[in-house]
Amino acid sequence: MIRRMMIIMVLAVCASGAGAADVGDPVAGKAIFQRICQNCHSAEIGVNKVGPSLWNVVGRQAASVQDYVYSDGMKANKTAWTAISLDVYLADPRGDVHGAKMFFKGIPEAKDRRDVIAYLETLK
Repeated sequence: MIRRMMIIMVLAVCASGAGAADVGDPVAGKAIFQRICQNCHSAEIGVNKVGPSLWNVVGRQAASVQDYVYSDGMKANKTAWTAISLDVYLADPRGDVHGAKMFFKGIPEAKDRRDVIAYLETLK
């Protein structure tokens, strides 16, 4: 948990100086989402798959989709899904939330993560 808080603080400091070039592209993010995320996650409201629906995920409390059964590790995660916390999680899901069910290794490229997050921000 301390590691997670330190990473989020470092990313927050870095993000505060980020320029327009660091803003994600939601169109590219949708393509990435369709390629690597939608097999397990839906972008539709109320449609869960192996993973919970990601509709309106940005700003939502972790483990809060009513009709989805979360792992104990994710239930213990008290973080809201902000752009920063999503970036940390998407970089290394199982390293960020120990005991998470998601076996996906993560999105290694920061630009790809920014693009996916920009797309997720459109799902409202």
